[in-house]
Amino acid sequence: MKKLILATAGVAVVAFIAATLGSAQPTATTATAGSQAKAPVLPKLPADIASRKRLIVGAKCDTPPFGYTDVRGKNAGVDVEIAQQLARYAFGRAQRLTIVCAPTAVREPLLTTNRVDLVISTFSYSADRDTRIDFSRAYYKATGRLLVKNDSPIRSLADIRGKKVATTSGSIYDRWMKRCFAGTEVIVVDSVTNAVLAFNQGRADAVMFDDTSLALIAASNPAAKMTDDLFLESPYGIGIKQGNVELKRWVDARLNLMKRKDLFLPIIRNNIAPRFVPGFSKNILRPNINFGYPPPGAPSAETVCP
Repeated sequence: MKKLILATAGVAVVAFIAATLGSAQPTATTATAGSQAKAPVLPKLPADIASRKRLIVGAKCDTPPFGYTDVRGKNAGVDVEIAQQLARYAFGRAQRLTIVCAPTAVREPLLTTNRVDLVISTFSYSADRDTRIDFSRAYYKATGRLLVKNDSPIRSLADIRGKKVATTSGSIYDRWMKRCFAGTEVIVVDSVTNAVLAFNQGRADAVMFDDTSLALIAASNPAAKMTDDLFLESPYGIGIKQGNVELKRWVDARLNLMKRKDLFLPIIRNNIAPRFVPGFSKNILRPNINFGYPPPGAPSAETVCP
């Protein structure tokens, strides 16, 4: 009798376990299905780029830390590493990338003449530029600054009238000074390197450009400093040929993925001296940091005079 009771109990236990496992299985399947349903479907790379198996990107070659040629003759910098990450997303390898030098004045022509797929070249958004090319979502929030000599009488923007200020051709600073600072002699050159050269040679009293470049130049030049003024907040975006909606969607989706995975921070750490990282890290896309461009209809920053 005891054996019969034990056997019956054993059958009951087995039946209970089987029933439990059986009832649990659909739940697991449902959870898996739910997870798959929630997985985002990322836009596909345009067919012409996918078939080429190579991304062609315009980037600065003389503007550290965002785009420059290093001592080995290789392209380096924040924008270059962003391009490499996009190449990984596109083809699984950072080496599937060709960098074309893109100084300020030729960034738009590189896109409009189809010489590059993208321009990642400290490319500040403006409503005017947006009429000729398209921009990705913003990925870095830059501001304008002035580089001056330590003993310079220039202490703020108000002091540049009657002075010589160097900047790059085609930049928002070139247009802004010519529009808003009558009496300021704007020395227009083709690169930040040549703007700093004019400054060092005494041909310019100051350099006006993005904080991303001038902070490092000031740090390496004990005779120079940046004034405290912050102006022309200008988020950087990736330039895309106007109307290429498919490519814009692909780029925006990958920038959002980089934001979610906090991939911009290690790129900043790779290219910025440790003492500057805290400041720079506040201006990049991160899981808890977001920013964009001015709303439609807002005047371009360079058209608004202080």
